[in-house]
Amino acid sequence: MDKTPFFHALSIDEDTCIGCSHCMKTCPTEALRVRDGKAVLIPDRCIDCGNCFKVCPVHAIYIKQDDFEDIFKFPVRVAVIPSVFMGQFPNDISVSRIYTILKEIGFTHVIEAESAVPFYTMAKNKYADENPDIKPLISTFCPAIVRLIQVKFPGLTENLIPLRPPLEITAMYIHRKLKKELELKDDQIGIFYITPCAAEIAAVKSPVGEELSIVDGVINMDSLYNRVYHEIKKQGKGYKEQKLPVSQLSADSVLSSLTNGERRLSSAHHSYSIDEIHNVIEFLEKIENEEIEDVDFLELRACDQSCPGGILTCDNRFLICERVFNRARKIADRERKGEQTKDHELEEERNYLMRNIKVGDINPRSMLVLDDNIAVALEKMKKIDGYRARLPQTDCGICGAPTCDALARDIVCDNAEMTDCIFIQRNLEARGNMDVHESLKIMEMIWGSEKINDYVKKK
Repeated sequence: MDKTPFFHALSIDEDTCIGCSHCMKTCPTEALRVRDGKAVLIPDRCIDCGNCFKVCPVHAIYIKQDDFEDIFKFPVRVAVIPSVFMGQFPNDISVSRIYTILKEIGFTHVIEAESAVPFYTMAKNKYADENPDIKPLISTFCPAIVRLIQVKFPGLTENLIPLRPPLEITAMYIHRKLKKELELKDDQIGIFYITPCAAEIAAVKSPVGEELSIVDGVINMDSLYNRVYHEIKKQGKGYKEQKLPVSQLSADSVLSSLTNGERRLSSAHHSYSIDEIHNVIEFLEKIENEEIEDVDFLELRACDQSCPGGILTCDNRFLICERVFNRARKIADRERKGEQTKDHELEEERNYLMRNIKVGDINPRSMLVLDDNIAVALEKMKKIDGYRARLPQTDCGICGAPTCDALARDIVCDNAEMTDCIFIQRNLEARGNMDVHESLKIMEMIWGSEKINDYVKKK
């Protein structure tokens, strides 16, 4: 069981948090509680999916990222951008113009993260052929899904395909290419990923299956989009279009970050494409319970519509999808006319990339583990069942935990008391075993004295 601490991109500003419990109720891994009127994160359960970030009404949840100025610590500065970054701009703004602006604001080189998709697809299909007994094979394209399986479905970690995602493969390629061509040292090249989600930040800072990522920093897509779009508006219509200095992605590569983007390139006979974290959890539960069988491959994405639905994108996910599709159609037309795409450039490093495409073991880090000692863990599980039977199963959240099951677990782990349950409190009061002041004190510990006292004053 992997006990290495997770890096988390998501943080809570206690001064801003109002303890509304919206985040607690939406978290797919029950990684949040309310204590003393503030949201509290349980690090071992959090997978950085960003659902809490989306629902917070006061923006108390924020995302840690690298400062844009960090790029200037390196003589050579590479922006690795996903295709959805292009999909946020109106159709009249060309890819070449976006590349040019990125260089004008400080980057020396620009490459799209999906450049390595053909190699990733090739390696993935090869792994499937070599491991016919592992079913279903699960893509590691989405880092939030990898963490979800590690913490919530640890029995499925061996089903994860142990390959670097396209981002890492592309970063390996461009780092090696520039190092050779410009005769540079490793620390002279800075590679920065422009991310549409918090999970990618976490994946770069503490990668799964390897010690360090070749990516040096991660920049919030939202902030960079605004910077680039501001420059485009400032230049106005008098801007003289420049042709791309390099070929673009293939149509298949452009579409790979959308739902069904991987599945359509897979050699698997029986496969599914599922997006949005709660849909994924529901499906994986059926896989675990053997309600669904004979599945060869799963493409799973944490966000609705996959990367276009990332929490750091700036536009409507459906509009982004349509723009990405439009771009892919245009590239497909040029491919039919014989135009070469970015794929052929990576061929020169085929042997190097294929040798280094695998990662180490992806270990479970189950949030369900109660103790390293099996006997103790079984005893705790029995206690959880006992507390669960005494709780009302209303999942009201008034105890500061998202569900009655979560409260039962918290009690056994010494993180809560049975009397945190409002129904238990009322029952004890009715029998004369607790007075109203004791009940009020418990509510203050959960929801904060300020909130309780304000209500009392209003009354």
